[in-house]
Amino acid sequence: MIGRRMPARVRAAYTNEMNAARAAIEPEARWRHLERAHIISQPWPWPHTCNHIAMFALAIAQRDRREAVGQVIRIIVAAPGSALGRYPEGNTGRARVSLTQPMPMPADLAAVLQSP
Repeated sequence: MIGRRMPARVRAAYTNEMNAARAAIEPEARWRHLERAHIISQPWPWPHTCNHIAMFALAIAQRDRREAVGQVIRIIVAAPGSALGRYPEGNTGRARVSLTQPMPMPADLAAVLQSP
């Protein structure tokens, strides 16, 4: 959303998930937190792009070529998709999921993203 700032409660939730991803020891826990951060970040171009960059870095660390290539594509389209409001709500952002596939939104994240 061009020119619209991420509300403080949403930014806090996003930051918590990104920090939890960095702190997690197990790779699956890292992915789970990055996926949740992705769902939160989708409406905002810069956080959305940063999330895909973090996913790309994790894919590289795991030597997961398919995921890394998928993340490069997502890094390219994240900001324009967010700016234009064209993103699939609830999508986890992983390469194993279609770029355009909406997914069920976790209830706690839906509550964070709802308007005040």
